[in-house]
Amino acid sequence: MSAIPAFRKQTYIDRRNELCRSVGSGKILLIGNGHSPINFKDNYSAFRQDSTFLYYIGINLPKVYAIIDIDSNNATLYGDELTMDDIIWMGNQEPLSAIAEKVGVTQLRPLSQLPTQMKGVHYLPPYRSEHVLFLREKMGSTQLKPSTLLIKSIVNQRNVKSKAEIQHLDNAVNISNLVQSTVIKNTKPGIHEYELVGLATKVVKEQNTNWAYSPILTTQGQILHNHDHSRKLAEGGLVLFDGGVELASAYCGDLTRTFPVGKKFTSLQKDIYQIVLNAYHLAVALSRPGVKFKDIHLKASQKLVEGLIAIGWMTGDPAEAVASGAHTLFFQCGLGHMIGMDVHDMENLGEEYVGYDNEAKSTEFGLKSLRLGREMKKDFCFTIEPGIYIIPQLIDKFISENKYSDYVDYEELNKHRDFGGIRIEDDFVITADGTRKLGGPLALEVSAIEEMSC
Repeated sequence: MSAIPAFRKQTYIDRRNELCRSVGSGKILLIGNGHSPINFKDNYSAFRQDSTFLYYIGINLPKVYAIIDIDSNNATLYGDELTMDDIIWMGNQEPLSAIAEKVGVTQLRPLSQLPTQMKGVHYLPPYRSEHVLFLREKMGSTQLKPSTLLIKSIVNQRNVKSKAEIQHLDNAVNISNLVQSTVIKNTKPGIHEYELVGLATKVVKEQNTNWAYSPILTTQGQILHNHDHSRKLAEGGLVLFDGGVELASAYCGDLTRTFPVGKKFTSLQKDIYQIVLNAYHLAVALSRPGVKFKDIHLKASQKLVEGLIAIGWMTGDPAEAVASGAHTLFFQCGLGHMIGMDVHDMENLGEEYVGYDNEAKSTEFGLKSLRLGREMKKDFCFTIEPGIYIIPQLIDKFISENKYSDYVDYEELNKHRDFGGIRIEDDFVITADGTRKLGGPLALEVSAIEEMSC
């Protein structure tokens, strides 16, 4: 945990001024996070500040709050200086007043004075139980009413990344590339998934970073968020590694590669990998300002179907298959999401605000998991992550319901129900006329993956 602000003072002042112009009037409450105990009060997880608090206030310390008074155009920090007990356990640290000055906040008040300033404030949806209790107590009601105006103002501001933010994301992706390539190069039959996780974690820590999220490293790639690392790797199998780092500034990388255990993909693995890769390349080519990401998702899904028809797992017209939802047997999730200070940027504020604009988020299977559907704008940062996932239980469910039999050759598919899953994921920024991959290159094509494999 570093109390050093990630950006210069004027950056935070400018961010707060823009937020004030957008909201218009009143007061804004920004709640900083506290420590999160694991199993007793003084044994807590590594501290992680709230991202919105970091974005506008820049102070990476627990138990601080801020009130931004729009009408008087000033920000006040509420928090307490270290006590002697704090110093004994944590060492002497820079005074809170000095840290506040570095982010352009000149008014510092004791935490005890915060309740007197909370009447009628705009506030965000709380995602920690202690914040729910705090707001209920201070607002005098169990019915919390987060400010939609504040949410939309923050989303519109933070969705568009500055040059400095994009540089942080480039840096996060470059370190994530190193973690990914290290794992690919050291994957071999006979070792366990947890050994690769340990190796990856070593690289993460050597780069003075943290995991942006719990790594997904698995031979069971059909399980979308598989955090079990107990299995032994066998020749002829696949490893799916979804992992990225978070910098001290909180900007993240989010990458996935799927690669063989051993030197080469099997013939079928190569075919499926290429199908996913073709959808990836199409999505990249389609991404530009003015295009809705939901449309890119659907076109990438159609590309997946075209490939699945070519290998005999699906039949019929690809566009009609996607319109019917038949592709969701193989691609159950969304093509991507926003990325920034959170690996799923700002989703604590609500996917319907961050990933969507004037269109309601679908409730249909498959589309309900598409976190990003809105029209893309310059300097939006996001992931592209198509995949094919063969889930035996889902196959059985769809067969029992006689679903999509016009488009799926279940007899052929059942021969491969233990295939697993393949995902390919990179991070991008929308440019003036297209898109750019964040960070440097990482093995992507079949030949490059095989050349890197152990």
